[in-house]
Amino acid sequence: MNFDQLQWTREPRKYSIAPERIEITTEPGTDLWQRTYYHFRNDNAPVLQMETEEQFFSFIVRTDFESSHHRFDQCGVALYLDSENWLKGSIEYENEVFQHLGSVVTNHGYSDWATTEIPADVKSMWYRLSRREDDFCIECSEDGEVWKQMRVCHMHEAKGSVRFGIYACSPEDSSFTAVFTDMRVTECAWKAHDGQQPDEA
Repeated sequence: MNFDQLQWTREPRKYSIAPERIEITTEPGTDLWQRTYYHFRNDNAPVLQMETEEQFFSFIVRTDFESSHHRFDQCGVALYLDSENWLKGSIEYENEVFQHLGSVVTNHGYSDWATTEIPADVKSMWYRLSRREDDFCIECSEDGEVWKQMRVCHMHEAKGSVRFGIYACSPEDSSFTAVFTDMRVTECAWKAHDGQQPDEA
């Protein structure tokens, strides 16, 4: 993966980019969310991405967040097109007992949130984001070998080139350092569906 192709949306004050390792130190009050349920809009989290017109690919990254400690601290994979069209997959710290492994998909300014509770002592997670044209799949793995599906979704505005990469943020009064390693782009690991055939146009 060519790190020279990475570009910031909202460059953070403190970060480091080295071969095979990226660190982002979050700033308090940073988040990504649009409207739904909470009726507020947050669009100030830093996102580091590369751009491609490739219609079929997978992006893999390992996240380490040993220092996350405050409610909603999070880091993970992102596909950020603009403030009203994006997706993210991450773990959000909740308390000393559990945290939320989940994903948010935002289309046309409205976010949803799908989660499952996992133990709070999990401090590392792999993610694989795959594209098949304007449909996407987010998967997670504890070891980078065995993958579990988190979400299949459609992005209405992902018609041509897209930007994808990583993000980290701390929505409340907190800060931690997220570490990203093992980043790579591969052929699409999300295979074509082998069940019911598509409807005829």
